[in-house]
Amino acid sequence: MPMQTIPSSFSPGNAAFFPDFVKAGGLVPAIVQNALTGEVLMLAYMNEEAYRRTLESGEAHFWSRSRRSLWHKGGSSGHVQKVRSIRLDCDSDAVLLLVDQVGGAACHTGYRSCFYRELKDGEIAECCPVVFDPEEVYT
Repeated sequence: MPMQTIPSSFSPGNAAFFPDFVKAGGLVPAIVQNALTGEVLMLAYMNEEAYRRTLESGEAHFWSRSRRSLWHKGGSSGHVQKVRSIRLDCDSDAVLLLVDQVGGAACHTGYRSCFYRELKDGEIAECCPVVFDPEEVYT
């Protein structure tokens, strides 16, 4: 049976399940995992607005530190992340999103995961497939 998305009735104001953005300096790290396989797809950052938009829409939103702006993951590429579960760490200063990755690629470089490079037994190799060509997707 497929997992359900975060209910739109979830109250973003529920302090018991809200990251401590003040303690973390306004941004908290957000780890994103494939909900079915557990594969780590990416690490990004959330501010309070990104977290609220994620709760409201059921799709991942983040804060881009380089562009200094909010972004909807997959808004340009169509490779959105449908949030199935949100977890907070014990200190409420890190977020874990379990997602369904639409289109199969989480990385803007076209790989399934941003963690596509691996050092193993002294060798560096690519450890996950390329799903799309970024030059064709980002025009």
